[in-house]
Amino acid sequence: MANILKRWIENDNHEVKRISKIADQVDALSKEFEALSDEELQQKTPELKQRLESGKTLDDILPEAFATVREAAKRVLGLYPYHVQIMGGISLHEGNISEMRTGEGKTLTATMPVYLNALSGKGVHVVTVNEYLSSRDATEMGELYKWVGLTVGLNLNQMSSDEKREAYNADITYSTNSELGFDYLRDNMVVYKEQRVQRPLNFAVVDEVDSVLIDEARTPLIISGPVENATVNYVRADKFVKTLKEEDDYTIDWPTKTISLTEDGIRKAEETFHLNNLYDIENTVLNHHIDQALRANFTMLHDIDYVVDDGKVMIVDQFTGRVMEGRRYSDGLHQAIEAKENVKIENESKTMANITYQNLFRMYSKLSGMTGTAKTEQEEFREIYNMQVITIPTNREVQRNDLPDLLFPTLESKFSAVVKDIKARHQKGQPVLVGTVAVESSELLSNMLAHENIPHAVLNAKNHFREAEIITNAGQRGAVTIATNMAGRGTDIKLGPGVKEVGGLAVIGTERHESRRIDNQLRGRSGRQGDPGETRFYLSFEDDLMKRFGSERVKAFLDRISGDDEDKVIESRLLTRQVEVAQKRVEGNNYDTRKQTLQYDDVLREQREVIYSQRMQVIEERIDLKPILMPMVYRTIEQQVNLYTQGNISDWNTDALKDFAISSLASEEVVNQLDFSKSKDAQDVQNSLRELADESYKQKAQDLPDPQQFLEFEKVVILRVVDDRWTDHIDAMEQLRQSIGLRGYGQLNPLVEYQEEGFKMFEEMIGNIEYDVTRLFMKAEIRQNMRR
Repeated sequence: MANILKRWIENDNHEVKRISKIADQVDALSKEFEALSDEELQQKTPELKQRLESGKTLDDILPEAFATVREAAKRVLGLYPYHVQIMGGISLHEGNISEMRTGEGKTLTATMPVYLNALSGKGVHVVTVNEYLSSRDATEMGELYKWVGLTVGLNLNQMSSDEKREAYNADITYSTNSELGFDYLRDNMVVYKEQRVQRPLNFAVVDEVDSVLIDEARTPLIISGPVENATVNYVRADKFVKTLKEEDDYTIDWPTKTISLTEDGIRKAEETFHLNNLYDIENTVLNHHIDQALRANFTMLHDIDYVVDDGKVMIVDQFTGRVMEGRRYSDGLHQAIEAKENVKIENESKTMANITYQNLFRMYSKLSGMTGTAKTEQEEFREIYNMQVITIPTNREVQRNDLPDLLFPTLESKFSAVVKDIKARHQKGQPVLVGTVAVESSELLSNMLAHENIPHAVLNAKNHFREAEIITNAGQRGAVTIATNMAGRGTDIKLGPGVKEVGGLAVIGTERHESRRIDNQLRGRSGRQGDPGETRFYLSFEDDLMKRFGSERVKAFLDRISGDDEDKVIESRLLTRQVEVAQKRVEGNNYDTRKQTLQYDDVLREQREVIYSQRMQVIEERIDLKPILMPMVYRTIEQQVNLYTQGNISDWNTDALKDFAISSLASEEVVNQLDFSKSKDAQDVQNSLRELADESYKQKAQDLPDPQQFLEFEKVVILRVVDDRWTDHIDAMEQLRQSIGLRGYGQLNPLVEYQEEGFKMFEEMIGNIEYDVTRLFMKAEIRQNMRR
């Protein structure tokens, strides 16, 4: 029953029929639009925009918009989209994946939904897998879009911020997926809103959607940076704190392990480091190092919290007493302990921002994609991206002949047979495309062909810059091209004169890839637009896939049909099916890996959205940040008062409260005028400290009477603290992510543990941000020329 239901859900015939009827409406307008002059056709763009502004939806104007760009394509490019291409365009506009065979004109198909959605003025991103394809399509299709009155932008890696901003402000922007992601992350690291380059993410059409959203989804995008001159700072801070005396220079609250400098300690720090004010904004980094050095020297205990083994500081698990391999304290504490113990300080690079492709592309209001091979992954597209895979019929029936796989006992016998097959086809003038899984096998095969004096071209990672030239010649009579399986994606191999008569393009796969999609992609290079063609895969027991997954079962199956003949070559559809079973297992494993990556990133996604949105709120504020800043100060006061006013009034730690007020709110002489012993309750203490904070804020505003300069000062304080703490938090979350898997051995669910611990760390980070903002704002000196 479940399988019948699954087949019904995954059967897209009813969808194909529905969109075919909408495509009929576009076809019905063809004669009317053909009769328009160039000026009348170009006038359709402002006319359609006007209708959208007056309340019509994109669906309402779809037939006319598609008919407009279809007729324009005929006049500008000499290409006229077929009925099936209109269907593919409708599927894209609806936020689905159009699965279209190679050579069916996906690039032209995309022009219709791209034009329609660009009319809204919110921007459309056309996403390609490399910059060569972005540049090619932006140039070729750009002619069409410009002719109908739209602007086109091209976003490349080497561009300046101004050039990128211009590209993103265009109606249609061509970009690679990685550049979109990095621009998004960089936009959320800027300190002025004018530095942002992207607009809100509206609609994306992803070319080779399976490559972008599936194959690359296991690797998150990461921006990392070195920790500047960190080693010197850790050593300087360590030497300084070792000169301090408890009670005179610093105080410790042991139950909470909270440590802070006294007024004398602050004075000593300013003398040692030649500073006017330790809590000035310029000294944020030094402050952080001193805080960590204090913790390392006076609250982290050797042989209790950590051990030193072979010159390395190792954390001791407080619950088990065992050393925690591979774990490091975050936020610079580990390096501070290394400085304390005089061992080598590991200078790590720091993750400053990261995001997965899944979460990046799910931020678009509407997402669509096209490829020749998506059906095998339709479950993942539906579950992760809420996109349906619609298989669009071919314009002409496929003439390609897909032959059963051949299985050989050894790699040597397999490659010998491949060379023999290539030689026979080459002699009769049939072009051959040979797909290999790795660069090594492409070079091995190249040497074997050279030995047989067969001229050929090799396309792999070492010479990808010649891709366009090699692919252009691959369909010529007698051409032999060796390519790694991903090479040639997004480019069509057109047949030269006389090639159809000798059987069209022959595709030979020298190994099955772990994904059926990649095999189908290779097969799809042959038999475009009703051309003849032939494909076959050559396998051996020594192939990676066979060794890892299929070998024993397949071997048993072969023993039954081949008997004692060890050199016998097996050709069987049953064999092909067995190999596909092995591939499905690998695909399932890979899907699980991607799903797990997403589940972990979802924890960080919620935190990222909170920080990024609040950060932008600070950057975009034009009048006053007091409503954001002072509640941070009040919450910090509340948290500190709650910490030190436990139990009866006689049990309160009023000294610690005064230390906090001196280090974070006001001068020593002002704080000493307060008498907490006369307070009625904790709320009373809070009120008096809040009054102190309010007075300090008022004084700061008087010191800098220019409201814009004061606003700038507030922004500098908040952004400096948020960015420092957020990058530390991301780095700590990354380290937690790498070590959390070990919890599985303790019968704990690593994902649940990561969610719970990640939430605690986030709450702690927010508390630290508010504490640091309080201390920095209240104690920093204001200057006239303050800039972010």
